[in-house]
Amino acid sequence: MRRFLTVSFLFIGIACAALAAPPPEPSAAAELKVRDAIILGIVEGVTEYLPVSSTGHLIIATHLLGLESNRTLVGRDGQPLWFKAPSARYPHGIPLTTKLAADTYTIVIQFGAIAAVAFLYWRQIGSMINGLLGRDPAGLRLLRNLIVAFLPAAFMGFALHSWIDEHLFSIGAVIAAQALGAILILWAERYRRRRVAEAKLPTQELSPKESLGIGFLQCVALWPGTSRSMMTIVGGYIVGLDPRRAAEFSFLLGFVTLSAATVFKSAQSGHAMIQVFGWTNVLLGCVVAAVSAAIAVRFLVNWLSRHGMAVFAYYRLAFALVLAAITWL
Repeated sequence: MRRFLTVSFLFIGIACAALAAPPPEPSAAAELKVRDAIILGIVEGVTEYLPVSSTGHLIIATHLLGLESNRTLVGRDGQPLWFKAPSARYPHGIPLTTKLAADTYTIVIQFGAIAAVAFLYWRQIGSMINGLLGRDPAGLRLLRNLIVAFLPAAFMGFALHSWIDEHLFSIGAVIAAQALGAILILWAERYRRRRVAEAKLPTQELSPKESLGIGFLQCVALWPGTSRSMMTIVGGYIVGLDPRRAAEFSFLLGFVTLSAATVFKSAQSGHAMIQVFGWTNVLLGCVVAAVSAAIAVRFLVNWLSRHGMAVFAYYRLAFALVLAAITWL
């Protein structure tokens, strides 16, 4: 029942956010196809918590689905639609485009991945809530560690998000990040296996210093194609967590980080996304992402416990080679 209520409240929040946005035109400017919403939801859900980069895969998916157009959209009256109308601050204005809406969409459907973690790890989330109420010291320590690990990426992401959107959302950037990430995974697995006596600490027993180190590694994932999950699991390896604990800390940290990023992006350009795509398929994408993310999380925990991350390194290398061949040959 608690899990049901948690997920229900999350989706009620999504619906309220959509309904609270400025009302769209009678029909969306470029209605998103149901097929596209399902595909993007699956890509987001499957790749968000696997160490392969959801952002990188979503950049490729939006490209293949033809959602990268920078052509200014027009209303029924034939007049251009504006994300930011011409003003003293924006002399030429910022036009409303399919790409702008698609970039926002791929962030907003992270609500689904957030809901999956809330569903699967409701005990830990409940423990943190009880910690805030003074009833669970271990839960309070876990919450402290997650906040400390969250802060570096929060500050850096806020400071650099415009520059990243402008310069790093490209297939070339994804290819480079995929290849370098594969090398890092192989190194991390060798490092983990060389440890004579690996300290299998409970997640909540990490020190603030160790949590901060994981947080700084998470900042590297601001480069599209790197993978937030990969960086935080590698960070967990370095501070002595076993694969299962490292993955669980990554999931819970993702719950905090993705929540902040999704709320920020929704407030910034969610109304534009609704105006372009309408809100029905936004909710559909979130639901699909939630289901596929729950499956992916269960798979990853079981896989890492038995085999580690090496297989994902080989996947990343193959993915980078295929992308490079398609893009440059």
